[in-house]
Amino acid sequence: MICLLPHCAYLSETSRMLELHRALTQLGLEVRVATHGGPHERLLAEAGIEYDVLGPGLSAARAARFVGSAVGLGDPRQSMYDDAEIRTYVAAEAEYFRAHGITVAVTGFTLTTLLSSRLTGVRVITEHAGSFVPPVFEHRLLPAPSHPVDPRLKRAPAWLARFLINRTPNRFTGYIGGFNRVAAELGVEGIPSLAALLLGDLSLVPEVPEVLGISATELAAWRPGKGYRPGSQLRAVGPLFAQLDLLMPEGVQQFLDHPGPTIYLAMTSTPPAQVRQAIAELAGLDVRILVAGTIHKLGDLASNQVMIQGVLPSHLVMPQVDLAITTGGQGSVQTAMASGTPLLGIPLHIEQDLNVALVERLGAARTGPLAETAAHMLATPSYRDAAEKIQQLYAAVDGPTESAKVIAEQL
Repeated sequence: MICLLPHCAYLSETSRMLELHRALTQLGLEVRVATHGGPHERLLAEAGIEYDVLGPGLSAARAARFVGSAVGLGDPRQSMYDDAEIRTYVAAEAEYFRAHGITVAVTGFTLTTLLSSRLTGVRVITEHAGSFVPPVFEHRLLPAPSHPVDPRLKRAPAWLARFLINRTPNRFTGYIGGFNRVAAELGVEGIPSLAALLLGDLSLVPEVPEVLGISATELAAWRPGKGYRPGSQLRAVGPLFAQLDLLMPEGVQQFLDHPGPTIYLAMTSTPPAQVRQAIAELAGLDVRILVAGTIHKLGDLASNQVMIQGVLPSHLVMPQVDLAITTGGQGSVQTAMASGTPLLGIPLHIEQDLNVALVERLGAARTGPLAETAAHMLATPSYRDAAEKIQQLYAAVDGPTESAKVIAEQL
């Protein structure tokens, strides 16, 4: 039996699990869904998916604190959960796996499964590392981090920061302390590094080789060395991004149909103050701005120029805009590229730095001062040309179906 465990504090991880659920059920496989709860669990209900909440549930406030403390954003001396939470969730997951005969757990950032699986013999498959996988480090493809958590990298020149960031993921022990304390109490295998925290027994790599810069054969041939759990494996599956079953709100379509350049600002899982700052900077341009505010209360910023919405079907919006601006989560980057829409990235941590850098290398994205860079990209057709080339690559691969086939092989 397969169990999907989305972390519903994240729109991206919840929506990716929806895609995997659809693909797995189309293969005729029986799937259970369980979550710790969170503000985006309603998407599961709206999709008609039955699910179970494990543990005490995750309030909106606790979910926000979790996101703010996550890898690359929070203090690396903590583990996003406190020790008591880790114990509670690990016990709840282990009980659930045993009760329902789960043999394969597929998770998007529900990191406690790395311990509960060791209590129960369940095989863990992850997708949340995205392109942030060991062969990328070994090929020195990580860019210099825009927001380094290591104070030494903050002081280093860009070339040295890039060299060090590619050397350290399997040596860096930030964020894993709480997991290892609980693992020791339970007598199960711990987590040796940050890189290992982001990998499962099998990690799906949701990108095409042309964008990643590494072949599917090389990914499959990778074997873990020091700093990784023994037996960890990688498989390339192609792009995996949300296609939420939502109708385009009528007012949004009218906004998009208006003549003139339009920017789509979708900074999900980002503090509202940063979204407000971005809107303020962009408002000085002669553009219309559609904002996916998700769970943030931003209605006071609405104007003739700026439309504020909640969760939007980005795969329907992005093909109709001239520029997408996101923090660089892999899902939003891939949605833009699948739409043939250039991307301006505002990455908040190294994984997002990487996602933007991969498509920037191909000429489809940029980072930089927001208003200035947006104006430049809107006036330069080569960015759209490059995005449309990636669009063709993505159109040739069905990432969710490929993922489902790989998951099915693990049963």
